Amino acid sequence: MLHAYHATLRRALFLLPLLVVPGAALCQTDYVVETEILAQQRLFPDVGAGLRSVCRGPGGHYYILTAPSPAVFVYDSTGKRIGQVPQNPKPPAAIAYGVSLDVDDAGRVVVADAGANAVKVYAPDGTLGVSFHVNQPVSVALLPGGEIAVTSQSSEQLISVYDNSGNLVRAFGDPGDLSDRPELNRLVNIGLLGRDANANLYIALEFFPEPTVRKYDARGYALLEVSIKTLDFESQAQAARREIAREEPGGVLSPHRIITGVGVDAATGDIWLSFGTLLIHVDKDGNRIDSYRTYTPDGARMEATTIVVEPTRLLLASDPIGIYEFERPDKAAH
Repeated sequence: MLHAYHATLRRALFLLPLLVVPGAALCQTDYVVETEILAQQRLFPDVGAGLRSVCRGPGGHYYILTAPSPAVFVYDSTGKRIGQVPQNPKPPAAIAYGVSLDVDDAGRVVVADAGANAVKVYAPDGTLGVSFHVNQPVSVALLPGGEIAVTSQSSEQLISVYDNSGNLVRAFGDPGDLSDRPELNRLVNIGLLGRDANANLYIALEFFPEPTVRKYDARGYALLEVSIKTLDFESQAQAARREIAREEPGGVLSPHRIITGVGVDAATGDIWLSFGTLLIHVDKDGNRIDSYRTYTPDGARMEATTIVVEPTRLLLASDPIGIYEFERPDKAAH
């Protein structure tokens, strides 16, 4: 049973999605109900500190990446640990410091290993298939035909795609122009990847002042852009732009993270975004938003950095509090 503390009616100004092909930006004023929702239970209770990524793989198994850890741990649907990837976590197969993970229907596993400046792809049997250099990888996603999509702090475009041998085959997605400093502008355009059942890629821009998600097909053709400009986010966006403008050459770059997590419903293309304790649901067309405040079963704030979208539930996770199960509020009986 899903628990809700209360709902509040909040006035919000929405910028409906800018459809890149074709379409137009539209504005409307609307009212949104923001509901506080309570997790049903904690899953995988031995997982917490260092948690970086969670994926559901074939057979209902869950692949969990923590850092620093030399391997991805595999659990069955009951929460029992049943294996690890790589099976023999010794160099060069071992993971130095993993930050992102994806698993495809065949059981291939890809890890963004920021500690080794590499992307590592493992076969379904857990052996290392290929490892290739990517400077400061951030997020990864597996595509059909053995291709791997990667975001990083070093690429000039938002998304780079490599073949199954680790060769760069294409790059796409123009970064937004927010700073005259190339290194700062690239940093604030870093994105978290998601994908759907049609191999479309979704990139949520972590540091962009106005929360922004772009959708591309696997070849790099732009399908949709959603920019959330509500009254709640207006002051935050203005503060983020001022912070970017204040960054001085030669200083440590430290923009404020806006989007903390993204999950995509593989079947429908709906998008779920987290902003600390705030969870927003955007439908496949980007034109409907629901808002939720998330809490653990004992009422502690749940600030999600990883979102797994399943047919009837959401898994929200973060370091160090672990992984929690929520009934999908859009599916719950009212």
